[in-house]
Amino acid sequence: MRIAIGNDHAATDLKMELMEYVKGLGHEVINVGTDGYESCHYPEYGEKAARLVASGEADCGILVCGTGVGISLAANKVKGIRCGVCSDTTTAHLIKEHNNANMISMGARVVGSELAKDIVKAYLEAEFMGGRHQIRVDMIHKIEEN
Repeated sequence: MRIAIGNDHAATDLKMELMEYVKGLGHEVINVGTDGYESCHYPEYGEKAARLVASGEADCGILVCGTGVGISLAANKVKGIRCGVCSDTTTAHLIKEHNNANMISMGARVVGSELAKDIVKAYLEAEFMGGRHQIRVDMIHKIEEN
């Protein structure tokens, strides 16, 4: 799988750890985040990663900023993106299973690196259930059209 990873300055260290972890799982990483620690703007990186996912250049995306919230808000402005903040493995699993989320985000100031890896693993291993959940995903897409 090709996975886009974006981050801001608050999450550079966590992003680096997650990139290595994801590569170790056998996936290709597309790094669109900052590699530095100088203050920068998370919407820029959330959008970059989201556009790769929306276009099909990446299969899914992982975003990290201080809380995970701001960068997810930016990503969700891109048509076709379903991104949610995950601070635990249950949410990470269910966001894929029920919402067919194509991106997740996390807060580097909220979760530690080991939990972040567990969250990524839970998300990547989950599968969309379809059925009644597809009806709801379709409803979300319909909102984008209005």
